[in-house]
Amino acid sequence: MAKGKRAGGAKGTKITLKMAKNALRVTPDSKLRLDLSNVGIATFPNCLLKLRNIEELDLSRNKLKIIPEFIGQLTGLRWLDLHSNQIEQLPESIGLLGFLLYLNLCNNNLDSAGLSPEIGSLRNLQVLNLGMNRLNALPPTLATLTNLTELGLFDNLFTQIPECLNVLPNPMKLNTKRNPVSYTARRGAEGKSCLRGRSLRKNNFSGMISPNSVARGNQENWRQQTTSSPPSFQKGQARPVGDTNTLSFMNNLYT
Repeated sequence: MAKGKRAGGAKGTKITLKMAKNALRVTPDSKLRLDLSNVGIATFPNCLLKLRNIEELDLSRNKLKIIPEFIGQLTGLRWLDLHSNQIEQLPESIGLLGFLLYLNLCNNNLDSAGLSPEIGSLRNLQVLNLGMNRLNALPPTLATLTNLTELGLFDNLFTQIPECLNVLPNPMKLNTKRNPVSYTARRGAEGKSCLRGRSLRKNNFSGMISPNSVARGNQENWRQQTTSSPPSFQKGQARPVGDTNTLSFMNNLYT
């Protein structure tokens, strides 16, 4: 089988260095971006170690289960999208991505044991999407992410609001919809559930999709539909100019 062709089965698509280089693009704001979304990848491409100057990496809608420790060597990353894979655990080296501003882990198989406490080392992180996983707690180290402006926790297994959220910036946009939360906190004057003054009923916001009420039941079916028959990897194929929101396609699914 020729290099770069889909190997089938669990092996998935093999991404070569040449293919990765052909997929590199410069964004309108002059960032070096590598888009390998929805191409059937089951193993994190080792060739990315030779592209350490990339600033934006999109590996969403693939079949990744394991994120290797060497991801910590991609220290130039500002933007990392891993949504809609099958990831069960984050490596400790995730904390080495000190310049990361955006991290999307929505729609994976993460439970609380798999969410490495080292995520608290991402002090510059502004947007974190953990929606549609299996989380029932957050590591206390999340309290150090004081630059967060958006946090997605929707469609998880939280029965109470994590204490670490109390010290995060109050203006932060927070999405906690569709969790089995037991609201023991006092009711606000307008009927809003509050925790030390923080409103838990937030509007939708950019970058954090809020799927409808049947999203959890359809999650695996949807993932299979979007990853089982990935498009052929075409040389020169690029995202439309100016399209920097990799979750925009999901808005059509959930509206």
